[in-house]
Amino acid sequence: MKRRDLIAAAGMFALALGACSTTPPPSATDIAASRREIDSGVNAALARLYADTDGTKETVAKAKAVLVVPRVVSAGLVIGGSYGRGALRIGDRTEGYYRATGASFGLVAGAESSDIFLLFMTDKALEKFRASSGWTAGVDASVALVKEGTSGRADSETARHDVLGFVLSNGGLMANFSIEGTKLSKLDL
Repeated sequence: MKRRDLIAAAGMFALALGACSTTPPPSATDIAASRREIDSGVNAALARLYADTDGTKETVAKAKAVLVVPRVVSAGLVIGGSYGRGALRIGDRTEGYYRATGASFGLVAGAESSDIFLLFMTDKALEKFRASSGWTAGVDASVALVKEGTSGRADSETARHDVLGFVLSNGGLMANFSIEGTKLSKLDL
């Protein structure tokens, strides 16, 4: 009887182990498709920012680099989270791909999508970002968020910051929105 139970248990274990699978690494085709999808979203988000908010094209041009995370989806009920993928651009060239994640607690209800733009205004800020394995807004650098009503222009107070941020929703630049605590991690693409 014991032997039969042992054989049955071993058979069940083998079946369970066989049912487990691992996700294969992405193929070169999958990686290329992901890069194209992200780059397309970044291009569309930048075009929308430039068209919707006066002065942003000039401000972005002054930056050493810009990280664009289009379509960041934030959702929750009391406890919320956000997720998006984007690219770091130096000039018109993509220098790397990143994931943005965040969590929030409190009066959270519903879902929204927004585009996040981080402008690295100094070489020092850009190098610190690029050297990090995970960079958090408000922890690793203070981000001066340009809000509605400033026409997207960095005034003399805002221009002194190493990192400027814009958050664009369907209604334009967002006021009362914080990117503090948003974690940015490099994607292996």
